[in-house]
Amino acid sequence: MIIELLLPNSSMKKYINMVVGLLLILIFLQPLFHLFQVDVESLVDNTSPFFNTAIEDEEMKNSIELKKSEIQQVQAAYVVEEMAVQMKKQVEEGLSEQYGVAIKEISFELDKEEQAAITLESLKTIYVTLMKVDEQKMGAVQEVVISVDDPDTSEELPPEIEDITSFLYESWQLEEEDQDISILWEGGV
Repeated sequence: MIIELLLPNSSMKKYINMVVGLLLILIFLQPLFHLFQVDVESLVDNTSPFFNTAIEDEEMKNSIELKKSEIQQVQAAYVVEEMAVQMKKQVEEGLSEQYGVAIKEISFELDKEEQAAITLESLKTIYVTLMKVDEQKMGAVQEVVISVDDPDTSEELPPEIEDITSFLYESWQLEEEDQDISILWEGGV
């Protein structure tokens, strides 16, 4: 009883109680074993595989939890990828007709609290990489002009960037207060 009172409340308490109980039974049966000349050490060695199963069960539970989290991560990545494809399909025609641009890539930054269930509401920031529709066609090589005389030849953002952003908010039915859309242009502009 003293050993039982000293043990902390844990999942291993019932196993420890069983082992202590078996040891007490062995102590009380020691005179009988002596009488029949039974080797107590061999009895204990034969029952040790039973005690190892508790440890194996705990290891198996940990392994199952690890695999479960891996599966959830793969599912989340698949959901994010499918969401990007659907969002791209939803606006690609309107973007090319109205603004002459196409989406090259969509990536997301998720809200930390809502990563378990990925929805439009759990998106914190949507990164949209755009390119001009004529750049989308492969094979056409444009002439490159390098001018040393005019150092300020940086390409400016098109004036319709705010229109494109509002078009995306409206098409995807997002709230400007909840989610942020970041427009990137191909080529680092």
